[in-house]
Amino acid sequence: MNYREFFTRIILALFILVPWTSSYGQSFKGGVHAGLVGSQVAGDLYSGYNKAGISGGGWVSMEVSPRGELQMELSFLQKGSRENPDYDKGKFDSYLMRLGYVELPFLYRMIYSNKLNFETGLGMNFLLYHFERSTEEELLKEFNNQNLCFILGLSYNINEHLRANFRTNNSILSIRKEKINGDVWRLWGYGQFSDALILSLYYKL
Repeated sequence: MNYREFFTRIILALFILVPWTSSYGQSFKGGVHAGLVGSQVAGDLYSGYNKAGISGGGWVSMEVSPRGELQMELSFLQKGSRENPDYDKGKFDSYLMRLGYVELPFLYRMIYSNKLNFETGLGMNFLLYHFERSTEEELLKEFNNQNLCFILGLSYNINEHLRANFRTNNSILSIRKEKINGDVWRLWGYGQFSDALILSLYYKL
């Protein structure tokens, strides 16, 4: 089974599980989410979460204790990096990297209070598309088709059905297949690593 077939089965499963779990009872919940993304790439010689993007998808969760839940999501996530020239400051570099992923996060959510929740976990990313442009040099290094990310976040319950979520999403593995100028060290190797800050709304069906 290739990754396209895998995605198709996961999407179908979510469409079936979300309405089923939302009507099943208190132990299971499901819904949809959408948000805005600010991203950068550690190791690209630039800095700042200057690349804007979007995210969205579905989620299902299961209660495992009075104050704990396991949550699985299926999301579309835009990442990358951007550097715009600033001629007044003598900066003439122009750079743009666009990365589009399907992400499959697995999270543990701690129910701290009726309003505030914390979450952490891992997300598997599958590359859908990429685009790169630079005025400095021709960039021919290929991107990895999969990546693993560490996720840490918090949520604020606005009402019974809606919550605001803020999380950081940082790749553990390099996004490149080969080394490139500017590579940095992370955990157990050098490479380029995508980092994102995501602000989302989660709706429970």
